[in-house]
Amino acid sequence: MSNPPSSPGYVSPYPLPPLAALECATLDWREDATGEAPHSTRYEDVYFSRHDGRAETEHVFIQHNHLPERFAAWQASRPFVIGETGFGTGLNMLCAWACFERHAPASARLHLVSTEKHPLTRDDLERALAVWPDFTHKARILIAQWPEPVSGVHRLVLNERITLDLHFGDSAERLSRLDGKVDAWFLDGFAPARNPDMWQPALFEAMAAHSHPGATFATFTCAGFVKRGLRAAGFNWEKVPGFGRKREMLRGRIDTPPIDGSRHATPWFVPPETCSARHVAVIGAGLAGASVAEALARRGVKVTLLDREAPGAGASGNRQGALYVKLAAETNLQSRVYLAGLLHTRRWLARLDPTRELWQDGGVLQLAMSDKEAQRQSSFMDFHRLPTSVVEAVDAARAGELAGTPLSRGGLDYPGAGWVRPAALCQRLAATAGVHFHRGEVTSLTSTGIGWQLTLANGDALAADQVVVATAWQAPLLAPLAWLPLRPIRGQVSEVRVPSGMPTLSRVVCAGGYAPPAIDGVQCFGATFAPGDTGTELREADHAANLAELKRTLPAYVAVLADAGVDWAQMDGRAALRAATPDKTPYAGPAPDAERWLSDYAGLAKDARRTPSVPGQHHRGLWVSTGHGSRGLASAPLCAEVIASRICDEPLPLERDLIDHLHPGRRLIADLIRGRHG
Repeated sequence: MSNPPSSPGYVSPYPLPPLAALECATLDWREDATGEAPHSTRYEDVYFSRHDGRAETEHVFIQHNHLPERFAAWQASRPFVIGETGFGTGLNMLCAWACFERHAPASARLHLVSTEKHPLTRDDLERALAVWPDFTHKARILIAQWPEPVSGVHRLVLNERITLDLHFGDSAERLSRLDGKVDAWFLDGFAPARNPDMWQPALFEAMAAHSHPGATFATFTCAGFVKRGLRAAGFNWEKVPGFGRKREMLRGRIDTPPIDGSRHATPWFVPPETCSARHVAVIGAGLAGASVAEALARRGVKVTLLDREAPGAGASGNRQGALYVKLAAETNLQSRVYLAGLLHTRRWLARLDPTRELWQDGGVLQLAMSDKEAQRQSSFMDFHRLPTSVVEAVDAARAGELAGTPLSRGGLDYPGAGWVRPAALCQRLAATAGVHFHRGEVTSLTSTGIGWQLTLANGDALAADQVVVATAWQAPLLAPLAWLPLRPIRGQVSEVRVPSGMPTLSRVVCAGGYAPPAIDGVQCFGATFAPGDTGTELREADHAANLAELKRTLPAYVAVLADAGVDWAQMDGRAALRAATPDKTPYAGPAPDAERWLSDYAGLAKDARRTPSVPGQHHRGLWVSTGHGSRGLASAPLCAEVIASRICDEPLPLERDLIDHLHPGRRLIADLIRGRHG
């Protein structure tokens, strides 16, 4: 093998691209030895060998990464990670999936990470994979979760042992933002002569920076600049016989990946070292805590879920909640998190509840009730250019058709969004195999050095390797999180009985409040917004405010309800407390040791440009998921994946920039820079 020189740490040279729809692959179909095969008209190249695409994948990527032997010997608690440049039809990943099932022990897990700049449409993907009937079941799982062509990371849970992260966008840019490490690389994509933009030094450097020691690679090409680029990045390589008409191919490995230099400017976000996760206690059984419990249990972790009442008893206990987002006119990190969360939650719900007993994806209509809001929405659409399957601007007439009631204003329609039964969803999550629910209020947390002791209000104690705190605005009541800035926000939802058989809304309609389609003979609407108010009793004034907002937003629908004999004097409802962060982005990640941060980074108050090279110190095995506010359905499930992925030492479901944006310690650093901490 060729010996590489040492390689420096890798820092992404790319600005974060705007949220946008990607151009899907354009194909024509040609006959080959196994049937019809897709051909890229953009790159004038085939997606796989005309001789036998599956045999080529087995030869190049499966055998020359030694996957059968490595899978059979895999005993680590973390998953084996495969990285791929160019998802294409998914053939390589399906072959890896099948190989893993044949050879890996039952306790092993597989995590697939693949980039794709021009994803196939769902129809083209189905057509391409129909060539291999024995992959039909796997292909159906993939196709059912196939994401919209939106730049970013899309997590697909293929089954309890296998996860696929699709990173849509340029391969080098996407891998530069990967938060995770890879064990074996499939260096694929169209031929270097056809697609030279992909086969660049930045791609090889990103691969090296995101490799575990001993990571291997295989590729069909032996192009000279590919060999030079791999060697410069730190990979050894050797030529071996290729497949079919290709005389030679490359395979190799990287024994000593470069030191990660991407945290030089933000050392406080260096992730904590992994520790034992045999038993994790999750405090709080609302949507944030219950989704973390499910995510961990799916990975084989024993979970104790604690709540002083019951799953879904707090702010997650409403009859209906809206799965919606409100994105900024220009792309920012918060909007990226929420859009990724919206798309993730929809896939997550479809997997958890395919019969849609707990949710409906009938769409959400976000009305522009003022000229200023209409201008903001127009600016948003001009700037983002997202697929109409994700969001579309509609005028008043079209909005009325979608909502099922006349409307005087248009807005933005999110056809894949909808409504959820949050209380029932929390109960379903708490019943996940591997999750044990324990009723009790945790009053203190004590680190034991190797884990945590939880003390309950009744004097009982519980030991756990790690702890996730998901108690909304009450998280700072636990001493290690006393510094965490959160604010309670009271919200009251109103409900009124409606006659059976009467027409209802066909979309969730949002403006100053929200109104979903009536269910169970009840029309829900609300909710009030009272920061700092911690009262949970029902108030007539809040019912009146909710009704006034409903009349302002949906006057024609209110008139229909009145004609049907709805008695507005008999309104019921529910009041609960949400938690908000100062910047309105949730906290999801490891809990900083605040005293150490304030000491280690005190110099930022004098000069924010002088960053000390001290990694952020965290409370070992302590995590936070809170501050989800009124959009928890769009954020909590994805944040649960973030935390579970970090605990279980696997690639994360968001770009590193967004993982940092969610970090609970971001406010400590911001306040230091602004001089708000002594």
